[in-house]
Amino acid sequence: MSGDAGAAPAGAPPLDAVEIVTIGDELLLGFTIDTNAAHLARALGEAGIRVVRRTTCGDDAGEIAMAVRESIDRTGAVITTGGLGPTSDDNTKSGIAAIFGRAMRLDEGIWERLQEMWKGRGWPGQVPESNKLQAMIPDGATVLANRHGSAPGIWLEDERGRWVAMLPGVPREMKGMLADTLMPRILERAKRGGGAALVIRSRTVRTTAISESALHDLLADVRQSVHGLPLAFLPGWEGVDLRVTARGMPAAEADALLERAVLELRGRIGDPVYGEGADDLASVVIDALRARGWMVAVAESCTGGMLGMRITAVPGSSDVMLGGVIAYRNDVKVRDLNVPQPMLDAHGAVSEEVVRAMANGVRARTSAQVGVAITGVAGPGGGTPEKPVGTVWVCVETPAGAHATRVRTVGDRDEIRRRAAQGALNLVRRQLAR
Repeated sequence: MSGDAGAAPAGAPPLDAVEIVTIGDELLLGFTIDTNAAHLARALGEAGIRVVRRTTCGDDAGEIAMAVRESIDRTGAVITTGGLGPTSDDNTKSGIAAIFGRAMRLDEGIWERLQEMWKGRGWPGQVPESNKLQAMIPDGATVLANRHGSAPGIWLEDERGRWVAMLPGVPREMKGMLADTLMPRILERAKRGGGAALVIRSRTVRTTAISESALHDLLADVRQSVHGLPLAFLPGWEGVDLRVTARGMPAAEADALLERAVLELRGRIGDPVYGEGADDLASVVIDALRARGWMVAVAESCTGGMLGMRITAVPGSSDVMLGGVIAYRNDVKVRDLNVPQPMLDAHGAVSEEVVRAMANGVRARTSAQVGVAITGVAGPGGGTPEKPVGTVWVCVETPAGAHATRVRTVGDRDEIRRRAAQGALNLVRRQLAR
Protein backbone atom coordinates (compact mmCIF):
# COMPACT_ATOMS: atom_id res chain seq x y z
CA MET A 1 0.00 0.00 0.00
CA SER A 2 1.37 3.40 -0.95
CA GLY A 3 2.05 5.73 1.96
CA ASP A 4 3.14 8.93 0.20
CA ALA A 5 -0.03 10.75 -0.78
CA GLY A 6 -2.84 9.61 1.50
CA ALA A 7 -5.24 9.40 -1.43
CA ALA A 8 -8.48 7.49 -0.94
CA PRO A 9 -9.34 4.57 -3.24
CA ALA A 10 -12.04 5.10 -5.83
CA GLY A 11 -15.45 4.81 -4.23
CA ALA A 12 -14.14 5.51 -0.72
CA PRO A 13 -16.66 7.12 1.65
CA PRO A 14 -16.31 10.90 2.10
CA LEU A 15 -14.26 11.88 5.13
CA ASP A 16 -16.54 13.99 7.29
CA ALA A 17 -16.69 11.93 10.49
CA VAL A 18 -14.23 9.94 12.59
CA GLU A 19 -14.47 7.73 15.66
CA ILE A 20 -11.81 7.55 18.36
CA VAL A 21 -10.91 4.36 20.23
CA THR A 22 -8.49 4.74 23.15
CA ILE A 23 -6.94 1.51 24.36
CA GLY A 24 -5.57 0.44 27.73
CA ASP A 25 -6.63 -1.30 30.92
CA GLU A 26 -5.22 1.66 32.86
CA LEU A 27 -7.88 3.89 31.28
CA LEU A 28 -10.72 1.54 32.19
CA LEU A 29 -9.41 1.14 35.75
CA GLY A 30 -9.17 4.89 36.22
CA PHE A 31 -5.44 4.97 36.93
CA THR A 32 -4.77 7.10 33.83
CA ILE A 33 -6.93 9.99 32.66
CA ASP A 34 -7.72 9.80 28.96
CA THR A 35 -6.35 13.11 27.66
CA ASN A 36 -5.65 11.66 24.21
CA ALA A 37 -9.30 11.51 23.13
CA ALA A 38 -9.88 15.09 24.23
CA HIS A 39 -6.86 16.36 22.29
CA LEU A 40 -7.83 14.41 19.17
CA ALA A 41 -11.42 15.68 19.32
CA ARG A 42 -10.29 19.31 19.58
CA ALA A 43 -7.74 19.03 16.79
CA LEU A 44 -10.12 17.23 14.44
CA GLY A 45 -12.99 19.59 15.22
CA GLU A 46 -10.88 22.63 14.43
CA ALA A 47 -10.10 21.03 11.07
CA GLY A 48 -13.80 20.47 10.35
CA ILE A 49 -13.78 16.70 10.98
CA ARG A 50 -16.62 15.58 13.25
CA VAL A 51 -15.87 13.13 16.04
CA VAL A 52 -19.12 11.20 16.33
CA ARG A 53 -18.15 8.74 19.07
CA ARG A 54 -15.36 8.07 21.56
CA THR A 55 -14.82 4.55 22.90
CA THR A 56 -12.39 3.13 25.46
CA CYS A 57 -11.50 -0.55 25.65
CA GLY A 58 -8.98 -2.73 27.45
CA ASP A 59 -5.78 -4.38 26.22
CA ASP A 60 -7.33 -7.67 25.14
CA ALA A 61 -6.91 -8.22 21.38
CA GLY A 62 -10.48 -9.47 21.05
CA GLU A 63 -11.90 -6.44 22.81
CA ILE A 64 -9.81 -4.14 20.63
CA ALA A 65 -11.00 -5.88 17.47
CA MET A 66 -14.65 -5.69 18.54
CA ALA A 67 -14.48 -1.99 19.42
CA VAL A 68 -12.69 -1.02 16.20
CA ARG A 69 -14.91 -3.25 14.02
CA GLU A 70 -18.05 -1.57 15.36
CA SER A 71 -16.52 1.88 14.87
CA ILE A 72 -15.34 1.26 11.32
CA ASP A 73 -18.72 -0.18 10.35
CA ARG A 74 -20.36 3.08 11.45
CA THR A 75 -18.04 5.71 9.98
CA GLY A 76 -15.33 4.02 7.93
CA ALA A 77 -12.67 6.10 9.69
CA VAL A 78 -11.13 5.32 13.09
CA ILE A 79 -8.17 6.65 15.08
CA THR A 80 -6.81 4.55 17.94
CA THR A 81 -4.27 5.37 20.63
CA GLY A 82 -2.34 2.93 22.79
CA GLY A 83 -1.14 -0.64 22.60
CA LEU A 84 1.81 -0.15 20.23
CA GLY A 85 4.56 -0.82 22.76
CA PRO A 86 6.92 -3.79 23.21
CA THR A 87 5.12 -5.76 25.92
CA SER A 88 2.64 -8.62 25.94
CA ASP A 89 -0.32 -6.32 26.63
CA ASP A 90 0.31 -4.28 23.46
CA ASN A 91 -2.19 -5.96 21.16
CA THR A 92 -3.55 -3.13 19.04
CA LYS A 93 -1.85 -4.01 15.75
CA SER A 94 -2.64 -7.70 15.87
CA GLY A 95 -6.22 -7.13 16.99
CA ILE A 96 -6.94 -4.66 14.19
CA ALA A 97 -5.01 -6.68 11.59
CA ALA A 98 -7.42 -9.53 12.28
CA ILE A 99 -10.37 -7.31 11.29
CA PHE A 100 -8.78 -6.67 7.91
CA GLY A 101 -7.70 -10.30 7.50
CA ARG A 102 -4.04 -9.32 7.40
CA ALA A 103 -1.07 -11.31 8.71
CA MET A 104 1.70 -9.71 10.78
CA ARG A 105 5.27 -9.49 9.47
CA LEU A 106 8.58 -8.18 10.75
CA ASP A 107 9.59 -4.90 9.09
CA GLU A 108 13.39 -5.11 8.94
CA GLY A 109 13.73 -1.38 8.31
CA ILE A 110 11.85 -0.51 11.50
CA TRP A 111 13.85 -3.08 13.46
CA GLU A 112 17.12 -1.58 12.24
CA ARG A 113 15.98 1.93 13.21
CA LEU A 114 14.97 0.71 16.66
CA GLN A 115 18.40 -0.84 17.18
CA GLU A 116 20.10 2.38 16.08
CA MET A 117 17.89 4.37 18.46
CA TRP A 118 18.81 2.16 21.42
CA LYS A 119 22.51 2.36 20.59
CA GLY A 120 22.24 6.14 20.30
CA ARG A 121 20.90 6.22 23.85
CA GLY A 122 24.00 4.42 25.09
CA TRP A 123 22.26 1.09 25.71
CA PRO A 124 24.89 -1.60 26.42
CA GLY A 125 24.60 -4.94 24.66
CA GLN A 126 21.74 -6.24 22.54
CA VAL A 127 18.41 -4.49 22.13
CA PRO A 128 15.74 -6.33 24.16
CA GLU A 129 14.13 -8.96 21.98
CA SER A 130 10.69 -7.79 23.10
CA ASN A 131 11.19 -4.57 21.12
CA LYS A 132 10.76 -6.61 17.95
CA LEU A 133 7.03 -6.45 18.67
CA GLN A 134 7.17 -2.74 17.72
CA ALA A 135 8.57 -3.73 14.30
CA MET A 136 5.72 -6.16 13.56
CA ILE A 137 3.48 -4.59 10.93
CA PRO A 138 0.21 -5.82 9.31
CA ASP A 139 0.55 -6.81 5.65
CA GLY A 140 -0.31 -3.92 3.34
CA ALA A 141 -0.11 -1.29 6.09
CA THR A 142 1.51 2.13 5.76
CA VAL A 143 3.99 3.02 8.49
CA LEU A 144 3.46 6.47 10.03
CA ALA A 145 6.77 7.97 11.10
CA ASN A 146 7.18 8.67 14.81
CA ARG A 147 9.84 11.31 15.44
CA HIS A 148 8.85 11.55 19.10
CA GLY A 149 9.39 7.99 20.34
CA SER A 150 10.11 4.40 19.41
CA ALA A 151 6.71 3.01 18.39
CA PRO A 152 5.78 3.74 14.74
CA GLY A 153 2.20 4.50 13.89
CA ILE A 154 0.19 2.41 11.44
CA TRP A 155 -2.32 3.29 8.71
CA LEU A 156 -4.37 0.26 7.63
CA GLU A 157 -6.97 0.53 4.89
CA ASP A 158 -9.23 -1.85 2.98
CA GLU A 159 -10.24 -1.88 -0.68
CA ARG A 160 -13.39 0.15 0.14
CA GLY A 161 -11.37 3.01 1.54
CA ARG A 162 -12.25 2.35 5.17
CA TRP A 163 -9.25 2.99 7.40
CA VAL A 164 -7.79 2.82 10.89
CA ALA A 165 -4.90 5.03 12.02
CA MET A 166 -3.05 3.64 15.04
CA LEU A 167 -1.09 6.09 17.22
CA PRO A 168 0.95 5.52 20.41
CA GLY A 169 -0.72 6.05 23.76
CA VAL A 170 2.01 8.27 25.25
CA PRO A 171 0.39 11.74 25.01
CA ARG A 172 3.57 13.53 23.94
CA GLU A 173 4.16 11.05 21.12
CA MET A 174 0.51 11.00 20.09
CA LYS A 175 0.28 14.80 19.86
CA GLY A 176 3.49 15.08 17.89
CA MET A 177 2.52 12.37 15.42
CA LEU A 178 -0.97 13.78 14.97
CA ALA A 179 0.41 17.20 14.08
CA ASP A 180 3.26 16.27 11.77
CA THR A 181 2.24 12.92 10.29
CA LEU A 182 -1.42 11.99 10.59
CA MET A 183 -3.30 15.29 10.35
CA PRO A 184 -1.79 16.29 6.99
CA ARG A 185 -2.84 12.89 5.63
CA ILE A 186 -6.39 13.24 6.97
CA LEU A 187 -6.76 16.79 5.62
CA GLU A 188 -5.56 15.67 2.20
CA ARG A 189 -8.22 12.93 2.09
CA ALA A 190 -10.90 15.35 3.29
CA LYS A 191 -9.89 17.85 0.62
CA ARG A 192 -10.03 15.24 -2.15
CA GLY A 193 -13.39 14.08 -0.89
CA GLY A 194 -14.77 17.61 -0.76
CA GLY A 195 -15.14 17.54 3.03
CA ALA A 196 -13.88 19.64 5.94
CA ALA A 197 -15.40 22.91 4.58
CA LEU A 198 -17.02 23.73 7.93
CA VAL A 199 -15.21 23.90 11.27
CA ILE A 200 -15.82 23.56 14.98
CA ARG A 201 -13.79 26.10 16.96
CA SER A 202 -13.79 27.43 20.51
CA ARG A 203 -12.27 30.30 22.45
CA THR A 204 -11.88 30.37 26.22
CA VAL A 205 -11.81 33.39 28.55
CA ARG A 206 -10.10 32.70 31.90
CA THR A 207 -11.29 34.36 35.13
CA THR A 208 -10.33 34.08 38.77
CA ALA A 209 -11.51 35.46 42.14
CA ILE A 210 -15.13 35.52 40.97
CA SER A 211 -17.67 32.75 41.54
CA GLU A 212 -19.55 30.86 38.87
CA SER A 213 -22.86 32.15 40.23
CA ALA A 214 -21.62 35.76 40.21
CA LEU A 215 -20.54 35.37 36.58
CA HIS A 216 -23.86 33.74 35.77
CA ASP A 217 -25.72 36.79 37.12
CA LEU A 218 -23.31 39.26 35.52
CA LEU A 219 -23.88 37.68 32.12
CA ALA A 220 -27.61 37.15 32.58
CA ASP A 221 -28.66 38.43 29.15
CA VAL A 222 -25.94 36.56 27.19
CA ARG A 223 -25.44 33.39 29.17
CA GLN A 224 -27.40 31.32 26.66
CA SER A 225 -25.42 32.66 23.72
CA VAL A 226 -22.94 35.44 22.92
CA HIS A 227 -23.41 36.81 19.42
CA GLY A 228 -25.23 33.59 18.58
CA LEU A 229 -22.56 31.30 20.05
CA PRO A 230 -23.32 28.99 23.00
CA LEU A 231 -21.59 29.87 26.27
CA ALA A 232 -20.31 27.28 28.76
CA PHE A 233 -19.25 27.91 32.37
CA LEU A 234 -16.31 25.70 33.46
CA PRO A 235 -15.40 26.11 37.16
CA GLY A 236 -12.18 24.73 38.66
CA TRP A 237 -9.61 25.50 41.32
CA GLU A 238 -7.97 28.14 39.13
CA GLY A 239 -11.25 30.01 38.66
CA VAL A 240 -14.05 29.87 36.11
CA ASP A 241 -13.36 29.49 32.40
CA LEU A 242 -15.93 30.73 29.91
CA ARG A 243 -15.95 28.89 26.59
CA VAL A 244 -17.75 30.00 23.44
CA THR A 245 -18.01 27.61 20.50
CA ALA A 246 -18.71 28.07 16.79
CA ARG A 247 -19.99 24.99 14.99
CA GLY A 248 -20.70 24.16 11.37
CA MET A 249 -19.53 27.34 9.68
CA PRO A 250 -16.61 28.45 7.49
CA ALA A 251 -13.37 29.14 9.35
CA ALA A 252 -13.33 32.90 8.66
CA GLU A 253 -16.90 33.35 9.87
CA ALA A 254 -16.23 31.26 12.98
CA ASP A 255 -13.10 33.22 13.86
CA ALA A 256 -14.85 36.58 13.41
CA LEU A 257 -17.80 35.59 15.61
CA LEU A 258 -15.51 34.14 18.28
CA GLU A 259 -13.46 37.33 18.38
CA ARG A 260 -16.60 39.45 18.87
CA ALA A 261 -17.82 37.12 21.62
CA VAL A 262 -14.51 37.18 23.49
CA LEU A 263 -14.35 41.00 23.35
CA GLU A 264 -17.92 41.14 24.67
CA LEU A 265 -17.12 38.84 27.59
CA ARG A 266 -13.89 40.63 28.50
CA GLY A 267 -15.64 43.98 28.43
CA ARG A 268 -18.48 42.83 30.67
CA ILE A 269 -16.38 40.95 33.23
CA GLY A 270 -13.40 43.29 33.53
CA ASP A 271 -10.73 42.75 36.19
CA PRO A 272 -11.38 39.06 36.99
CA VAL A 273 -10.27 38.18 33.43
CA TYR A 274 -6.58 37.28 33.42
CA GLY A 275 -6.14 35.52 30.09
CA GLU A 276 -7.45 33.31 27.35
CA GLY A 277 -7.04 29.74 26.16
CA ALA A 278 -4.37 27.91 28.13
CA ASP A 279 -2.91 31.08 29.71
CA ASP A 280 -1.46 30.42 33.15
CA LEU A 281 -1.77 33.13 35.81
CA ALA A 282 1.84 32.57 36.83
CA SER A 283 2.96 33.41 33.28
CA VAL A 284 0.82 36.54 33.31
CA VAL A 285 2.43 37.64 36.58
CA ILE A 286 5.93 36.88 35.32
CA ASP A 287 5.32 39.00 32.22
CA ALA A 288 4.10 41.90 34.37
CA LEU A 289 7.14 41.65 36.67
CA ARG A 290 9.50 41.43 33.69
CA ALA A 291 7.91 44.54 32.15
CA ARG A 292 8.75 46.50 35.34
CA GLY A 293 12.16 44.97 35.78
CA TRP A 294 11.16 43.76 39.26
CA MET A 295 12.15 40.63 41.15
CA VAL A 296 9.87 38.58 43.41
CA ALA A 297 10.41 36.39 46.47
CA VAL A 298 7.86 34.23 48.27
CA ALA A 299 7.20 33.23 51.87
CA GLU A 300 4.89 30.25 52.26
CA SER A 301 3.35 28.43 55.17
CA CYS A 302 0.28 26.31 54.32
CA THR A 303 1.13 26.03 50.61
CA GLY A 304 4.56 24.54 51.40
CA GLY A 305 6.29 25.78 48.24
CA MET A 306 3.37 25.50 45.84
CA LEU A 307 3.48 29.20 44.95
CA GLY A 308 7.18 29.00 44.20
CA MET A 309 6.55 25.87 42.12
CA ARG A 310 3.86 27.67 40.08
CA ILE A 311 6.26 30.48 39.27
CA THR A 312 9.34 28.39 38.54
CA ALA A 313 7.36 25.98 36.34
CA VAL A 314 7.25 28.75 33.72
CA PRO A 315 10.25 28.82 31.37
CA GLY A 316 12.21 32.03 31.83
CA SER A 317 10.99 32.59 35.39
CA SER A 318 14.60 33.14 36.51
CA ASP A 319 14.25 36.62 34.99
CA VAL A 320 12.04 37.61 37.92
CA MET A 321 12.20 34.92 40.62
CA LEU A 322 14.80 35.27 43.39
CA GLY A 323 13.71 32.51 45.76
CA GLY A 324 11.65 31.94 48.84
CA VAL A 325 11.23 30.61 52.34
CA ILE A 326 8.93 27.74 53.35
CA ALA A 327 8.16 28.83 56.90
CA TYR A 328 5.79 26.06 57.92
CA ARG A 329 6.51 26.15 61.64
CA ASN A 330 6.32 29.29 63.72
CA ASP A 331 9.94 29.12 64.85
CA VAL A 332 11.02 29.28 61.20
CA LYS A 333 8.79 32.32 60.70
CA VAL A 334 10.59 34.00 63.59
CA ARG A 335 14.11 32.92 62.63
CA ASP A 336 14.04 33.33 58.85
CA LEU A 337 11.38 35.98 58.27
CA ASN A 338 11.75 38.11 61.42
CA VAL A 339 8.12 37.62 62.42
CA PRO A 340 7.94 38.79 66.07
CA GLN A 341 7.09 36.01 68.51
CA PRO A 342 4.73 38.28 70.48
CA MET A 343 2.80 38.88 67.26
CA LEU A 344 2.39 35.14 66.74
CA ASP A 345 1.31 34.70 70.37
CA ALA A 346 -1.25 37.49 70.12
CA HIS A 347 -2.76 36.86 66.68
CA GLY A 348 -1.78 33.33 65.64
CA ALA A 349 0.03 32.25 62.49
CA VAL A 350 -3.08 32.64 60.35
CA SER A 351 -3.67 36.35 60.63
CA GLU A 352 -3.29 39.59 58.72
CA GLU A 353 -0.56 40.80 61.03
CA VAL A 354 1.60 37.72 60.51
CA VAL A 355 1.14 37.51 56.74
CA ARG A 356 2.18 41.16 56.42
CA ALA A 357 5.27 40.46 58.51
CA MET A 358 6.10 37.43 56.36
CA ALA A 359 5.87 39.43 53.13
CA ASN A 360 8.02 42.17 54.59
CA GLY A 361 10.51 39.66 55.96
CA VAL A 362 11.09 37.78 52.71
CA ARG A 363 11.35 41.03 50.77
CA ALA A 364 13.95 42.37 53.17
CA ARG A 365 15.87 39.09 53.28
CA THR A 366 16.17 38.83 49.47
CA SER A 367 16.11 42.52 48.43
CA ALA A 368 13.24 41.72 46.06
CA GLN A 369 10.95 44.50 44.90
CA VAL A 370 7.94 42.21 45.50
CA GLY A 371 7.39 40.01 48.51
CA VAL A 372 4.47 37.56 48.52
CA ALA A 373 3.30 35.64 51.58
CA ILE A 374 0.69 32.97 52.28
CA THR A 375 -0.50 31.53 55.59
CA GLY A 376 -3.67 29.58 56.24
CA VAL A 377 -5.54 26.49 57.45
CA ALA A 378 -5.45 23.86 54.70
CA GLY A 379 -7.10 21.13 56.75
CA PRO A 380 -8.54 18.66 57.13
CA GLY A 381 -7.93 19.49 60.80
CA GLY A 382 -6.69 22.58 62.60
CA GLY A 383 -9.68 24.81 62.02
CA THR A 384 -11.52 26.84 64.68
CA PRO A 385 -14.84 28.71 64.67
CA GLU A 386 -12.90 31.94 64.14
CA LYS A 387 -10.54 30.45 61.56
CA PRO A 388 -12.24 27.49 59.88
CA VAL A 389 -10.51 25.19 57.42
CA GLY A 390 -10.03 27.10 54.18
CA THR A 391 -9.14 30.40 55.84
CA VAL A 392 -6.08 31.83 54.05
CA TRP A 393 -4.32 35.17 54.33
CA VAL A 394 -2.17 36.44 51.47
CA CYS A 395 -0.09 39.60 51.28
CA VAL A 396 1.87 41.36 48.55
CA GLU A 397 4.40 44.03 49.46
CA THR A 398 5.92 46.30 46.80
CA PRO A 399 7.79 49.63 46.96
CA ALA A 400 4.34 51.28 46.91
CA GLY A 401 3.27 49.49 50.11
CA ALA A 402 1.63 46.27 51.27
CA HIS A 403 -1.81 44.87 50.58
CA ALA A 404 -3.21 41.90 52.49
CA THR A 405 -6.48 40.06 52.00
CA ARG A 406 -8.28 37.08 53.47
CA VAL A 407 -9.31 34.33 51.05
CA ARG A 408 -12.03 31.89 52.08
CA THR A 409 -11.42 28.77 50.03
CA VAL A 410 -13.28 25.47 49.79
CA GLY A 411 -12.39 21.91 48.89
CA ASP A 412 -10.02 19.27 50.21
CA ARG A 413 -6.48 20.00 51.39
CA ASP A 414 -5.01 19.94 47.88
CA GLU A 415 -7.70 22.22 46.45
CA ILE A 416 -7.33 24.73 49.29
CA ARG A 417 -3.58 24.92 48.78
CA ARG A 418 -3.96 25.31 45.01
CA ARG A 419 -6.62 28.00 45.41
CA ALA A 420 -4.40 29.81 47.92
CA ALA A 421 -1.47 29.92 45.48
CA GLN A 422 -3.80 31.11 42.72
CA GLY A 423 -5.18 33.81 45.01
CA ALA A 424 -1.68 35.03 45.83
CA LEU A 425 -0.75 35.20 42.15
CA ASN A 426 -3.93 37.12 41.43
CA LEU A 427 -3.15 39.61 44.18
CA VAL A 428 0.28 40.17 42.63
CA ARG A 429 -1.36 40.69 39.23
CA ARG A 430 -3.77 43.27 40.60
CA GLN A 431 -1.11 45.16 42.54
CA LEU A 432 1.17 45.35 39.50
CA ALA A 433 -1.72 46.65 37.38
CA ARG A 434 -2.13 49.71 39.59
